[in-house]
Amino acid sequence: MTESKNPLVSYLLLALLIIIWGVSWPIYKHGVNFMPPLIFAGIRSFIAGIILFTLAWKMRHLLKFKEHWKFYVISAILNNILYLGLQTVGMVYLPGGLFSVLVYFQPVILGILSWWLLNEDMTVTKIFGLVLGFIGIVLVSIDGLIIHLSAIGVALALATALAWASGVVFVKKLKSSVDFYWMVVMQLILGGGSLLVLGYFFENINAIVWNIDLISTIIWGGTAGMAAGQVIYFKLMNEGEASKVGSYTFLVPIISVVVSAIFLNEAITKNLFIGMILVGSSIYLVNRQKEKT
Repeated sequence: MTESKNPLVSYLLLALLIIIWGVSWPIYKHGVNFMPPLIFAGIRSFIAGIILFTLAWKMRHLLKFKEHWKFYVISAILNNILYLGLQTVGMVYLPGGLFSVLVYFQPVILGILSWWLLNEDMTVTKIFGLVLGFIGIVLVSIDGLIIHLSAIGVALALATALAWASGVVFVKKLKSSVDFYWMVVMQLILGGGSLLVLGYFFENINAIVWNIDLISTIIWGGTAGMAAGQVIYFKLMNEGEASKVGSYTFLVPIISVVVSAIFLNEAITKNLFIGMILVGSSIYLVNRQKEKT
């Protein structure tokens, strides 16, 4: 899967990331009931950035802000302001299930961009695997998709996926010249801060309901969901093929559905079972090594 010297560590990190992100969806869905979305997204990102900044202070010589500030700003725009911003606004126009399905078209876009901009291999098998994975995600959420469609919502969801994929490729493209850890730190701080400012001017601060549920979701988002999740994700992306790592993120919605079924009493359906099989097949096809001739 990756170019890491220790593949086992990479797979363990990947499994941890999938669990963290899968659990985060229902947690965030609950937390946003108590805080406007842009502020909610911004505060999670900003807190995560501050935590990582503190941990990375001893390596501040690698920051080189004056030299790389433009890269940090672009990364913050793609990976935080656009990704989180479009995501939260898009939720207004579409149900969460449908929106997340469209957002998880990202691995397909990422596979294409990685082939085009990063010169990664793109075979018919890999393309088929990526498409198969997306079909699996659609099946996982099909029971919640029998609703009216919003053209604006669909456009925002696909724009979210494009911003996410573009941000990943941008960071990976610069891995030899910009320290990836500081890239993550600065995109969280700059992006989170920008979202907080936007939320302050365009959302109702008085709508915030401070309670233990909101505080718990913010703590989770600022530590595991954003700080740990972002570092692990971009570390894996920088160490291996983006399209292959991206294919594993198809598992995130499945974990989310399973967690929701356990804790929110949502049903596990036949479509979920079939979808899981398709996603498993997708990951196998995308990561299958070519036969030597």
